[in-house]
Amino acid sequence: MPVTIVTSETETSPPGARREGAALWLRSDELLASTGWEIKPEGVCRGEICVPLPEDRAGALLAERDGATWLDVAGFAGYVGQTAAHDDATETWYFGPGPEERRGQLDMLDAPDFELPDLEGRMHRLSDHRGKKVLLALWASW
Repeated sequence: MPVTIVTSETETSPPGARREGAALWLRSDELLASTGWEIKPEGVCRGEICVPLPEDRAGALLAERDGATWLDVAGFAGYVGQTAAHDDATETWYFGPGPEERRGQLDMLDAPDFELPDLEGRMHRLSDHRGKKVLLALWASW
């Protein structure tokens, strides 16, 4: 059964894709069109963003077979924190946005600025703590 790869930009069925257990192997010449990633000397790259692979990871995620370089796309997605899902019945793999894409989405989730007193009555604004980690404990009586 052919493998289908779905991303937020594309849907492809690369003819060379190989499933081995939880791994999905793609040849380097099919990788860019199917996932947006490509293998370069500096690592696995998407545009200007490159993820270097330490030797222990490279050994598990990259393979040389049949005169080509292969990447375990599912394993790489897990390594970089990219959302991924697989349907066994249809051999469809979904790779969602990676951390570099989600970072832009999270920028829109800034909490609105507000000002509250502490236990001694000193006023504090949330914006005074911008760039720092802040824990907000909220509760309601209803």
